[in-house]
Amino acid sequence: MKKFAMAALGGTVAGILLTTQIAGPLLAQEVKKNTSVYEQLDLFGDIFERIRGQYVEETDTNDLIEAAINGMLTSLDPHSSYLAPKDFDDMRVQTRGEFGGLGIEVTQEEGFVKVVSPMDDTPADAAGIEAGDFITHVDGESVLGLTLDAAVDLMRGPVGSEIIITVVREGSAEPFDVSIIRDTIKLTAVRTRTVGSTIVVRMTTFNDQTYPGLESGLKESSEELGGWDNVTGVVLDLRNNPGGLLNQAIQVSDGFLEKGEIVSTRGREAGDGERFNAVPGDLTGGKPLVVLINGGSASASEIVAGALQDHRRAIVVGTKSFGKGSVQTIIPLRGEGAMRLTTARYYTPSGRSIQALGVAPDIIVKQPPRKPLEEEAEPLSAVQARTEASLRGALDNDSMTEDERKQLEEDRAREEEAAKLREEDYQLAYAVDILKGISALSVQP
Repeated sequence: MKKFAMAALGGTVAGILLTTQIAGPLLAQEVKKNTSVYEQLDLFGDIFERIRGQYVEETDTNDLIEAAINGMLTSLDPHSSYLAPKDFDDMRVQTRGEFGGLGIEVTQEEGFVKVVSPMDDTPADAAGIEAGDFITHVDGESVLGLTLDAAVDLMRGPVGSEIIITVVREGSAEPFDVSIIRDTIKLTAVRTRTVGSTIVVRMTTFNDQTYPGLESGLKESSEELGGWDNVTGVVLDLRNNPGGLLNQAIQVSDGFLEKGEIVSTRGREAGDGERFNAVPGDLTGGKPLVVLINGGSASASEIVAGALQDHRRAIVVGTKSFGKGSVQTIIPLRGEGAMRLTTARYYTPSGRSIQALGVAPDIIVKQPPRKPLEEEAEPLSAVQARTEASLRGALDNDSMTEDERKQLEEDRAREEEAAKLREEDYQLAYAVDILKGISALSVQP
């Protein structure tokens, strides 16, 4: 018994010694790390005071501190930044759908401003700015070396004023200047229309208006066609949609899904992750769905496309999306400013991250480049196809009924409409044709 007690006591002592031996170096490392941080902060203070006291021109203390904060954040990734009080106010206005500017969503790449996408019916869109364009100069001033927020500030100005931006575009041998007149940007988040028996939903952004606009637009368009029984399917057009609010992306995805995961987010710590699931109810009653994407489809657009693709709820058509698979949290700070900080990555239901990869479409369809007006020839659809009926002196069909004659005229009208759409928007025409094919296969003989 005494031997056992001694052994137990020996084990306890050994455990204490072992703990001390491990904890000692770890504690020393932590103290060293903290000392290093304090030394770096002292260095920052020394530099700050040197600049204030010895720089060739007098400096603004607030500007120096804001620049230091923004430099720290922008060094992390292209989407983290400091929002000064005015910028924070502007951002809150944008999420409500109306603001002043050019109408482009931008990011930063290799020191230059890169266009993620132009927004529909905005000055930038009218001027021909395209997704993937690089903006190198604003009114002759280079943006190389500027922060993204500083470059955006250069592009801001009074409504009605002119701005000249210099653009580098893939496929163009030389940079070229584009003149744009600034205007108030009023974003209509969702527009719906009918093409034959197909409903086309054009979604330009994800703001507070997006899901309500989707819901009301689908309802109105289906009623226009006489009810969902007369609808072939729905095209959800997310091309050049730069994203926006995460909760709106979740609601839009849920609008087409009956169940299952929509998206998950994973942060730095295991406990920081979240999963968002669909609830029963499909706005279309399960009608076939095609999603259109391109290189200007980013962030929230990719969440929607990825969720619907993974659940096989939609056929994704177009070209690969932008590849922004990170989540930014807006954190209000003292002094009425805020910090935009990347806090998580998001993952589609199958567990794939699209960060820097994008969503690959199920069917790759490129939009043919639009030719300048002076180069446009007469479209092929304008030349009547050669058929037996078009030949001079061809015999009439003596057994054709009035109903068959009427059907023939309707078929010709549909052909002309389809040809016109194909010339105006090849990708959309392709999506509509897919839905027609699905509808034709589902009709019972």
